[in-house]
Amino acid sequence: MNIAVRYFTRSGNTKKLADAIAGAVGVKAENVSVPLNEKADILFLGSSVYAAGVDGAVKAFLNDNAQSIGCVVNFSTAAVLSSTYKQVSKLAEINGIKMADKEFHCRGSFGVMHKNHPDSKDLKNAADFAKKICKEQSVSSK
Repeated sequence: MNIAVRYFTRSGNTKKLADAIAGAVGVKAENVSVPLNEKADILFLGSSVYAAGVDGAVKAFLNDNAQSIGCVVNFSTAAVLSSTYKQVSKLAEINGIKMADKEFHCRGSFGVMHKNHPDSKDLKNAADFAKKICKEQSVSSK
């Protein structure tokens, strides 16, 4: 099973989650500016909420790499909104990409809001989430 981790971040919050997830599943986290070189059975895709939506770089990544993505597993940070799942799910559907029904989301710091998040507990939870997703996927593919 091939696994990839891609993310977009402006503040560094989502990169922290991407690194924790990548470490847990034994791959390198890359920015969405790095295309997929081979098919990813599972793509952990991280984004943040900016002006109530995901950045255009995430949209472009999904458009450009749709043929190489088996299933997208969303992870995100945001100071106010609950997640980017709805936005990423719509983009996946437009591109004919399967979207996992589970996601990981935590608060990200923005100014004085949610200071120091994601914190060590958030990072551990993200790593545990990734391991669980991969274990479930390997069991269901047998």
